[in-house]
Amino acid sequence: MNLFKYLPLLLALAVPPLTASAAETLTKPNGKVVLLISGGISRKNQGDVAAFDMAMLSGLPQRSFSTHTPWYPGLTKFSGPLLRDVLAAVGARGKLLKAVALNDYKTDIPFEDVSRFDVILATQMNDKAMPVREKGPLFIVYPYDSREELRSELYYNRSAWQLKSLQVH
Repeated sequence: MNLFKYLPLLLALAVPPLTASAAETLTKPNGKVVLLISGGISRKNQGDVAAFDMAMLSGLPQRSFSTHTPWYPGLTKFSGPLLRDVLAAVGARGKLLKAVALNDYKTDIPFEDVSRFDVILATQMNDKAMPVREKGPLFIVYPYDSREELRSELYYNRSAWQLKSLQVH
């Protein structure tokens, strides 16, 4: 019997457990915590929540798009991780996100939005970090110009700026 014939199969069976256990960890933030995610999540790094600093968010794949908004004149460029990637990093499962801002503004975002649209958790606007007075440090931004339906109060109201936490329900 030629064991080399079965080597690829044996390796394929050995890799998933290693990958799965590595995926279950979420590093702890080293810098100032800018986002807390709680509720229906499987990966936590600070008690019952997942805490992120800017470096952790910057470590996720980054996206950029330019879009018109009701808050800024002309095209504005936003950059940051896709909200779906942030949620995947914490193993989020649910039907609804409650976004909470620094001023305690709250808005509900259906989970469907993050898979249907390329919603960004913006950490930069026009290639610069966003201070609190500029709607930062985190801003949930939809690609409003990509679809007519996104240019409405419904989606503008889901675009929480000065985001501090997400609750997964």
